[in-house]
Amino acid sequence: MNAAPASSRLVHLSALLALAGTLSLPAWSAPAAVPAVSTAAGQLAVRQEKLTLANGFEVILVEDHRLPLVAFNLWVHAGPRNEAPGQTGFAHLFEHLMFAGSRHVPRGEFDRRVDAAGGTDSNGSTNFDRTNYFFTLPSNQLALGLWLKSDMLGWMIDEVDSVSLANQQDVVRNERRQSFENRPYGIVEEAMYQALYPEGHPYRAAVIGSHADIQGIKLADVKAFARTYYRPNNATLVLAGDFDAKQARALVQKYFGSLKPGPKLPEVKVAMPEITKERRLVVTDRIELSRLDLAWHTPAMFAAGDAELDMAAHVLGGGKASRLYGLLVRDKQLAQSVEVGQSSQSLSSVFDIEVVARPGASLDEIETLVDAEVARLAATPPTEAEMAQARATIQTQLLQRMEKVASLADLVNSYNQMAGDPGYAGRDLARYAQATPASVSATVAKWLQKAHRVVVLAQPGEQVLPPEVPTPPMPTKAGKGERESLNALEAWRSKAPGAGKAKPLTLPAAQSFTLANGLTVIHSPKAGLPLVSASLVLRAGQGANPAGQPGLASFVAAMLPEGTTTRSAQQIAEATAALGATLTTQAGSEEARLDFSGLKASAKDGLALLADLALHPAFATPEIERQKAQRLAALAQAREQAPLLANAVANRVSYGEGHPLALNALGSEASIQAVDAAVLRGFWQARYRPENAALVVAGDLSEAELRALIEPLFGAWKGEGAAPVATPLPPARPIAARTVLVDKPGAPQTALAVVAPGPFAGVADAADIKVMNAALGGLFTSRINTQLREVKGYTYGIYSGYTMGRERGQFGIRGSVRTDVTGAALADMWKEIEGMRARPMGAAELGRVRNAQLLSLPGLFDTNGAVVAGYAGNWSAGQPLSAITELPKQYGAVTAASALRAAQRHLDPASLIVVAVGDRAKVLPQLEAIGRKAEVLNAEGKP
Repeated sequence: MNAAPASSRLVHLSALLALAGTLSLPAWSAPAAVPAVSTAAGQLAVRQEKLTLANGFEVILVEDHRLPLVAFNLWVHAGPRNEAPGQTGFAHLFEHLMFAGSRHVPRGEFDRRVDAAGGTDSNGSTNFDRTNYFFTLPSNQLALGLWLKSDMLGWMIDEVDSVSLANQQDVVRNERRQSFENRPYGIVEEAMYQALYPEGHPYRAAVIGSHADIQGIKLADVKAFARTYYRPNNATLVLAGDFDAKQARALVQKYFGSLKPGPKLPEVKVAMPEITKERRLVVTDRIELSRLDLAWHTPAMFAAGDAELDMAAHVLGGGKASRLYGLLVRDKQLAQSVEVGQSSQSLSSVFDIEVVARPGASLDEIETLVDAEVARLAATPPTEAEMAQARATIQTQLLQRMEKVASLADLVNSYNQMAGDPGYAGRDLARYAQATPASVSATVAKWLQKAHRVVVLAQPGEQVLPPEVPTPPMPTKAGKGERESLNALEAWRSKAPGAGKAKPLTLPAAQSFTLANGLTVIHSPKAGLPLVSASLVLRAGQGANPAGQPGLASFVAAMLPEGTTTRSAQQIAEATAALGATLTTQAGSEEARLDFSGLKASAKDGLALLADLALHPAFATPEIERQKAQRLAALAQAREQAPLLANAVANRVSYGEGHPLALNALGSEASIQAVDAAVLRGFWQARYRPENAALVVAGDLSEAELRALIEPLFGAWKGEGAAPVATPLPPARPIAARTVLVDKPGAPQTALAVVAPGPFAGVADAADIKVMNAALGGLFTSRINTQLREVKGYTYGIYSGYTMGRERGQFGIRGSVRTDVTGAALADMWKEIEGMRARPMGAAELGRVRNAQLLSLPGLFDTNGAVVAGYAGNWSAGQPLSAITELPKQYGAVTAASALRAAQRHLDPASLIVVAVGDRAKVLPQLEAIGRKAEVLNAEGKP
């Protein structure tokens, strides 16, 4: 249940919409053939039906029959804007409590029932204006989803008590430590909002609240908040997906109709704060790189000027083609990153320019350059090309949001609350249609003045936090008189509804063909929205790095968008932005990938760009030197983040010196400095070859259309020189249990990485391993996460997983725990591991975790990007296409005995390496107390 940082845009939908006339969507026809999208009369719209029950509960139905899935998206129209003074974080804490049990769904059972039904995208979130609760279920579970949602809304107050409150206070405080205090720049963002908003304004505090306020919330406060805000007349449910509207209306009335409405809601009226003189502050944090934030108050969501500022944000910092990226990152090389956004909310918005500086760069110089660009945009309108790039990007983002029923439901719910109209898309589009270069410039001149802003300079130094708030002992039982009810008891609700008739469980199939040059093409067609995703996958990952050249594979992949023989880096960025597409490159452990995603109309030009990057890289010396500086700074940034550091040290310790996978994918400072054009080109010539690659494409393209696109682009591709002799990765060395501690003085949490060698892809018992791991630590409801989070309150979340590659296998448990319980958390973790190996799962647990893997499969392949990622990873791991389509049969065959054998074979406590990154003074005695002799290593994994 993640709280969005106050400075991020959780659901700002106006920035996702575009000029209607530029859209090319299929016309509405039979609902079984197309999504709930229409372009009648040139307007982009979501076909929906809104109902209001007698008790004020709003329901919006969006029929979409592309997949046998239904998204349930419940918005309660309450957030920090509704919190009382001294109760920051209340709305977000309440979000957590909503999952802690209700009258008819005992504590912990909500998430277990969602797992057992094959649910996906199950979570909640809070922003300043609302709290939402969502999951997606197979379409035959419509009644179950409504039963669960109605019990959360109507009968949660019956079960919340001092025990569940204390537990979730611990969990939320751990979330705050993880998201703010142990995350680089977390306290900087909080300080910015405190400087923007005065005392008493509901947006002043972070959504998650302060430790003192979270800990100070009483059970009586929770009950009062529920009586006021968690009532049917203050909530809206969107159902989006494969259902019959008549049946849905009847079931909604059955499950929500008897809920009693609440009192008239207190009106929230808050004037937009005025800043008449620039406010400047310096915040020190445990960071490696300094950061500049410039922030202004701007118009509320959908108010005049909001759309223009969205466009301005794109022009200034909307990607590699933007002005500030080109100036600060590419040309001057003063910045590591640039982000610009209009974070729109109901009471007022914030326009934020965020620049992370390179080592040694002056924030004063950066600020001067940023000021000049803002002033230039205020004085001179953006070009038509810049406006077109922004609109193209916005258009693609909107359609991608409609591709998934979960995000489609959230889109509709946002319009309903923020604009008062779930069908607001057409009017929103009109705002962007009316935005002109002159109006963007005038809006910037009006709102982004130096006298009206906050300037935050984040610098490396001591992290200054308020005094520690003690964590009280967890109560063991509820007190007398803690129960109350808002709604009458209805005996029939005690039994969960059964599932309807399930539709056949099928996964998106793919076909494969090979070009004459040896390039494998994998194609999964998907009609509907005019979207296409593609990935060129090459066996050119970290494992292919030559001895003594760590990071080379990643360096080569990073250089591909930085110039080809015919295009500069800037031209590549501008061409991508003009298509409204995304084009990214990366290198993982075993493969390199070039990924494209965009509209079908841009597929030809997008794939041409992808081919140009892969086939004709320039490796120009100036770009190499710029990339060196970028990568050296990224190495420094990695040291800031305890979870990344824990994982890096774990790899180094477990694989051993000299292994290609032992070092950071970025390499080392020495290896980065040693790279030149000849080294890069040599790796590219050896590894970027058609017989060593696969092009994976999913979306609205037939095979004939795809062949016509790719033959001219890739057909003549030939590898340069002789192909290298394939040398398998050396095996991970046999290891014994070991504990390593990396000191991070003052850290409020300990980041843990518990790792061991694991099986490779294609192992016969892969399905048994995955089902077993789901029970151990793979699911939110797993044994480890339940014990450490829900029972003990030690962590915000901790999970386990198996990485199975072609030549690489690893098991890992990763998460962060409160510093003072590091030893206790590890002891509990070991008990769960031993328990997993000691006895078979019971029938109920096995059924739940097996179904969580099996029935959720359609929801895991519900976008083009997900399909491409699945088949790309499958090819990289050396598996046949059928490995994906046969997953249902494999999961269905798992038994308690086979899962136990998998645990005993692939989960050996004697081979687990524990890496803990935390405060040595506090953590080392705990490790010794549980019998773990720890080696203290530095951030490089050395004594």
